[in-house]
Amino acid sequence: MSEYKQTRAILKDFNLAPQKRFGQNFLVNKQTAEAIVRAGNITDQDFVLEVGVGLGALTRPLAEAARHVLGFEIDNGIVRLLEKQGNLPANVTLIHQDILTADFQELYDRCDSDLIIIANLPYSISNPFIFKLIDNAHLLNRATIMVQKEVADRLMSGSGTKEYGIPTVLLGSCATVEKLMTLKPAEFHPQPKIDSVVIGIDFSKTSRRTGDFADYDKQIFRRLVRVAFSQRRKTLLNTLSSGGFFVNDLSHDKAGNKKQTRHAIESAAIDPSTRAECLDVSDFICLANIFKSLMDPSL
Repeated sequence: MSEYKQTRAILKDFNLAPQKRFGQNFLVNKQTAEAIVRAGNITDQDFVLEVGVGLGALTRPLAEAARHVLGFEIDNGIVRLLEKQGNLPANVTLIHQDILTADFQELYDRCDSDLIIIANLPYSISNPFIFKLIDNAHLLNRATIMVQKEVADRLMSGSGTKEYGIPTVLLGSCATVEKLMTLKPAEFHPQPKIDSVVIGIDFSKTSRRTGDFADYDKQIFRRLVRVAFSQRRKTLLNTLSSGGFFVNDLSHDKAGNKKQTRHAIESAAIDPSTRAECLDVSDFICLANIFKSLMDPSL
């Protein structure tokens, strides 16, 4: 029996079907699963978080390579199936929980090391999961995740492209992203309509692309990036002015706020008439430092 038919048969035996609300597309190719684990550079000393255990196609080769696997699965039916089968490797701990609600600090303490993540990521949580990684970058070592092609393109895009945006800049400030492999729809059940891409995200200190800025205010940086891309077609000056960074009440001093915003942008040697998509990560970090130095501490 082919791996594809075997996956369908297992689900049928347990009266289960892929859940659209969970974005489930089960990996069916064993060789592909093994290739993903190899791409993740997993060693026998690693504690690894797997997101979306599914039927264990990725879990089993992962368990062979790692010291221990903490496997997160949100689907009640799949968890019951796995528990009834009872054939996951001994070094796998199945955790019935939505990864988006998981406490990464607690997991970090549990693993006693920077977190390593591998995921056949459900399409439905791609964006919120990426932002969860960004929020917990200080606790992470690396992540090897499978996402839809358009998400991968966005995360790997360069400045000046239409794909370049908030997640690109925020992730680029704390990690590097590289394409590891492309997977065709036939690798899954059910088959998605588009290609999937496995990307490697490296959060280790040596990979961070923050230019000459060793430290910066993360809160101001993130606010700046979000405001800058909120109106992509407008100039950087007009967009950032709408953020009211330099006044307590924008409605009472728009002119003063805009003047100060212009001064901040020009102090970073950036043309105020440019657009957010033309700035790279180090430009935004430089701006964040200047904005912080000029902002009223009470704001």
